[in-house]
Amino acid sequence: MRTTRLHHLKLAATLLCALTANAALAQGAKPAPAAAQTTAPGSGFLPPASSSANVIDSIRVVVNDEVITRNEVRDRVGQIVQRLRSQNAQLPPQADLERQVIEAMVVERAQLQLAKEMGVRVDDRTLDAAIGRIAEGQKMTVQQMRNQMEKEGLTFAAFREEIRGEIMLQRLREHEVDSKIQVSDAEVDTYLAAEKAAAADRVEMDIAQILVGIPANATPEQIAARRARADEVMRQLRTGADFAKMAATYSDAPDALKGGAIGWRDPDRLPELISEPLRKLSPGQVTPVIKSNTGFHIIKLIDKRNQQTAPEQAAVVQQTRARHILIKATPAMPAAQVKAKLAELRAKIVNKSATFEDLARQNGQDGSAAKGGDLGWLQPGDVVPEFETAMNALKPGELSDVVETPFGFHLIEVLERKSEDQGKERERLRARQVIRERKLGEAAEDWAREVRDRAYVEYREEA
Repeated sequence: MRTTRLHHLKLAATLLCALTANAALAQGAKPAPAAAQTTAPGSGFLPPASSSANVIDSIRVVVNDEVITRNEVRDRVGQIVQRLRSQNAQLPPQADLERQVIEAMVVERAQLQLAKEMGVRVDDRTLDAAIGRIAEGQKMTVQQMRNQMEKEGLTFAAFREEIRGEIMLQRLREHEVDSKIQVSDAEVDTYLAAEKAAAADRVEMDIAQILVGIPANATPEQIAARRARADEVMRQLRTGADFAKMAATYSDAPDALKGGAIGWRDPDRLPELISEPLRKLSPGQVTPVIKSNTGFHIIKLIDKRNQQTAPEQAAVVQQTRARHILIKATPAMPAAQVKAKLAELRAKIVNKSATFEDLARQNGQDGSAAKGGDLGWLQPGDVVPEFETAMNALKPGELSDVVETPFGFHLIEVLERKSEDQGKERERLRARQVIRERKLGEAAEDWAREVRDRAYVEYREEA
């Protein structure tokens, strides 16, 4: 259905990067906010499984100076239950599901509060543009998308505020985490050397996890209690317990509601404390309990496969060093006069009665004039097509006739050409991105946990 495609595009477009306390292991498996989880595959936008409109509301959680109500939790749980049932997934116990949902909502609320405190704002113009792109991707107008949503039980105003919140969280994370990640040339060199040595043995791993979290600044007693919980999980796994069911019941990670499934991962992109034990496993086995600064992890290797690494293609690019003289037509000097002027300048250059550099400085009307018209080394796509076509037709040392482009009229001279293999630079860029992604996952995990731990959170039980 069209609404199903709309839902998936919305999820992809709004970048829910800040809603997880375990980003290093659960990239791509983050809990979606309320409206984002209302759609079951193949069913379009769905209203909550059970409406809370007629239920007396009360406070379930206090997060700093804001509250999460029982109706909000009830609706979010209903949406997730609806989604899991549509996928024929096994439902975890109600209490465990509610605990997972509440934690995700607390993390989301704490980060939104921080965004507001730091002055992160998303104006209506930016919001309208984002929603317009979502509608355009579905080949709908915004009004058609709005009508479809409201027809199926969702309010457009709530949808707008959800998208606004997601953009705020993305901007907050970019400021607090992404912008602080640095990758040195030495790190790139080390990564490429290790990659080359291990090329023959590269694999991808399909993994799942159970995380027993520990709070920041935990006491020895708290750490011991969490370790005991992890050990109990491991004991049950060794006696034949189902990993997915144990994850849904015991895991504190956002992917717990999916049976702990993380999916296919390159082990080189995982933290070493996770990747090293994984490399020793055969499919179906689990790691020992692994302690990180987030908690105690148990990772299952579901399957692994060889990566099909294509040989690096040469990326030879022809570069041209050129210079030009640009004169623009004006009411005082129409196009015919400009062409005649440039033809006169061309004759002077050919007759060697004046140099290109001097004439460019005296007559050029762009920033290159002060440099004698020198444009430096140009790659394909650096200049408009009309200019590039005329330039490519010249041999080094040749001077063009008058060339017209959207910027005006030009004389072009090609000084020299060279071909450069940019494959190495592309390879380094890829390595830099991989290292940055790894660092970003670890930093985002720490940051999300810090934001959560700084928040005042009070849980209210039923009276």
